[in-house]
Amino acid sequence: MSDREPPRRRVPGPARPVRPGQRRPGPGSRPARRPGAPRQSGPRVIRLGSPRPRLRMVSLALTLVMVAFVVRLLQVQAVDASAYASKAEQNRYVGRTLAAERGGITDRNGIELATSVDAYDITADPTMFTSGATKTSDAPEQAAALLAPILDQDADRIAKKLSTRNTRYTLLAHRQTPQVWKQIKDLKDTLAAKAETDKTTFNVLAGVLAVPASKRVYPNGDLAAGILGWVNADGKGGGGVEQKLNQELAGKDGKIRYAQSGGRQVPTAGSTETPAVAGSDVELTIDRDIQWAAQNAITEQVKKSKADRGYVIVQDTRTGEILAMANSPGFDPNDLSQANSAALGNAALQDAYEPGSTAKVMSMAAVLEENVATPATHVVVPNRLHRGDRLFQDDIDHATWNLTLNGVLAKSSNIGTILAAGQLGKTQQQANQVLYSYLRKFGIGSYTGLGFPGETKGILAPAGKWSTSQQYTIPFGQGMSLNAMQAASVYSTIANGGVRVEPTLVRGAKGPDGRFTPAPEPKKTRVVSEKTAKTLAQMLESVVDDEEGTGAKARIPGYRVAGKTGTANRVDPATGKYHGYTSSFAGFAPADKPRVTVYCAIQNATKGSYFGGQICGPIYKQVMEFALKTLQVPPTGAEPARLPVSFTP
Repeated sequence: MSDREPPRRRVPGPARPVRPGQRRPGPGSRPARRPGAPRQSGPRVIRLGSPRPRLRMVSLALTLVMVAFVVRLLQVQAVDASAYASKAEQNRYVGRTLAAERGGITDRNGIELATSVDAYDITADPTMFTSGATKTSDAPEQAAALLAPILDQDADRIAKKLSTRNTRYTLLAHRQTPQVWKQIKDLKDTLAAKAETDKTTFNVLAGVLAVPASKRVYPNGDLAAGILGWVNADGKGGGGVEQKLNQELAGKDGKIRYAQSGGRQVPTAGSTETPAVAGSDVELTIDRDIQWAAQNAITEQVKKSKADRGYVIVQDTRTGEILAMANSPGFDPNDLSQANSAALGNAALQDAYEPGSTAKVMSMAAVLEENVATPATHVVVPNRLHRGDRLFQDDIDHATWNLTLNGVLAKSSNIGTILAAGQLGKTQQQANQVLYSYLRKFGIGSYTGLGFPGETKGILAPAGKWSTSQQYTIPFGQGMSLNAMQAASVYSTIANGGVRVEPTLVRGAKGPDGRFTPAPEPKKTRVVSEKTAKTLAQMLESVVDDEEGTGAKARIPGYRVAGKTGTANRVDPATGKYHGYTSSFAGFAPADKPRVTVYCAIQNATKGSYFGGQICGPIYKQVMEFALKTLQVPPTGAEPARLPVSFTP
């Protein structure tokens, strides 16, 4: 037997129990897995995919968006830059000035002398007339053709303004009436409506705008034009009170800033505004009716005498207030295009001339105040008087006159005045110095105090510089010069008891708040005593009332009148040489209780008489009568003093 052990046979044993879910073994089946560790129960774990594909998609999308922005930006800044710039020019915030309403000017009774009415400055935005903005090459010409007949201007001139470059503003017409702007606006609206329905057309007036403004109006035409002045194209006072009180009258302009589109304000875009402050209303001292009477009288006489010019001043003797200041020829401030440049301004304050015999009252005031003579003092007046290097005479040849000092003034004797003034000092030089001091106290050689534009203070050399002839001519009103207001003020000083009150032209002003502020009180200066002033008033009555006086044409029935005539050699401003005469008359009434001073002067009368008593005396009477009635000044009823004019040797 072999040593090899025979194979063992596998004896089947009892069958194993089958677990639930376990496959029973069978032919061809896999052997069952060995039982492992039991599975744990819980949520299933989800594993994410790779993020790279998603990042690539997001990056691609962002790149496409950025490319779109870059392309659009290039289109706006490069391709369509001019078109967008043009639109931006038409749609942006703009600002403009809000003009303040200019204050009015009235007379002492509240009657309007100067006022402002609504008006418009017609302007344009030249950028809205370019070919790019209008899609047409001749927009300025088309607009100009439409505007020219409305604005009454040349079409080429308007087109040139509309074609201005590098500006968004041009002024087409200044201070146009509301009716003019309405015509333009209606035409503008019609074109705009047509452009909305017809896309091939464009509103060529879209860039025409209106800025609210005001227009100065003078309701009385040329009345008091020399006092009022005018307002220039810039809206500022160009002369007279308009210039002197421009700051008070003008007020303070405001400002507004707003969005506009196509030349129109966008209401919903909001705006910022600083309101304008209206100017003050100014009340003058003048009385319109008295001003009219004075201006009418001097205008008629200047024409009748064919004179160069003339002036009349009416003043309240107690207050210094100017009731009238008339010039002829004058001008209409409503239309300066028709005015004569030589007539602009206020000649009554701007003309300096030698006054002649009306100045003798100052020499007489000095003589009386210094107690070197009285109205009854005898003065022997020869036909000729040799003094210095000249031979003096009166206006007429005469035998020797035996006159009182009162008679020297009544007959207006140059020789008698020289003799009387010579008594003011022991020497001629001393007499000159005394007279000079009185002339200065009367206001000669100084400004009146009105502060009026262009006013002259006249010419009065210091006494030490008087020439040989001036020592003797100045006492009777030659060799020195003054203006009409200064001359009137001399007589108002005498009428006011010897106290000089600076003349005033403004009573006060009413501000935007309605409060009235009176003007400051004028300066007062005593020049001569009340006694001297009263005596002078009586002497001046002799000039008018006495049959030997030179002012008979100035008499006013029922009133006592004090006055003085004047006829002076006139210096021609063009040549600087004597040519023609200055004719004048000055005085006040009632003589014993003065209320009103009237002064009249006419330069270079060439037709008829040139004597002051003959051509200015009647003007004095006419204006004084009107003023006394207007102010309701009654006659005093007292008899005049009737001082003697001559004496019997």
